Amino acid sequence: MGQVIIITGLAQGIGRDVARMLAASGNSIAGFDVDKVGLATLEKELDELGVEHYLTPLDITDRNGVLRFRDAVLAKFGQVDTVLSNVGIGFFGPFEETDLEKALKCLEINVIGAASIFQAFIPAMRERKCGKLIAMSSLVGLIPFPFESIYTASKFAIEGMVESIKYEVAPFGIKVALVEPAQVSTDFAAKIHKLPPEDSPYRERVQRFINRDNELIKTATTPEQAAKKIVTVVLDDNPKLHNQVDFMSSFFIFLNWILPKGIRDMILLNHMDIKV
Repeated sequence: MGQVIIITGLAQGIGRDVARMLAASGNSIAGFDVDKVGLATLEKELDELGVEHYLTPLDITDRNGVLRFRDAVLAKFGQVDTVLSNVGIGFFGPFEETDLEKALKCLEINVIGAASIFQAFIPAMRERKCGKLIAMSSLVGLIPFPFESIYTASKFAIEGMVESIKYEVAPFGIKVALVEPAQVSTDFAAKIHKLPPEDSPYRERVQRFINRDNELIKTATTPEQAAKKIVTVVLDDNPKLHNQVDFMSSFFIFLNWILPKGIRDMILLNHMDIKV
């Protein structure tokens, strides 16, 4: 018997691939996104697969909307087995030049967004004494990257929040997990990469960082490969807390554990071609 799985941000990208793969293996899918067109086409695909589903347009920052979504899902399916918090936006640029109002939006979506969807479904899982909460994190949630300070902060927050939640919900049979990809060959990075003004003291290093990132993306994990790994975590009855989807993230995390900080930093700066 399949699971009832919540996926936020599933209209496009990896979230959509994960939803389709899970549906193809007989799981019921519920989720939301701000992309109404993407939701409509995904709904047609799920109809063709013949699986139960509930999709609705919704912004993750709409707290009352998230609660209405929860009520509708529980009314339709009676239970939820897994919640995958996939909604997230990128943020790039030198910290000194960061627009903090835009930074606040990133933290609101990436961190409080995950908190709101988890908080909404924990009571039902607690009553059933089972369930899984899974958050999309990132390599930068464990290893800080330059020019990604705000995005890094949001992913460090996700890591800390989920690890803290683990202790609270474990007595009720609820499992938690984090998925921590490095790079995936999508246009996610390209959408946020932006050079500082010509008079910025950071411009030349940012340009080198972007050039290097673009090179790495060419050989990065494909969205389909990443989605397959995420699906295995979702379907695992007892997933690991930390889960990587590619060799690069596993390698850097291993180095992060064993190397002195100075050596780790030197490797990172050389790897991203931003050594002064």
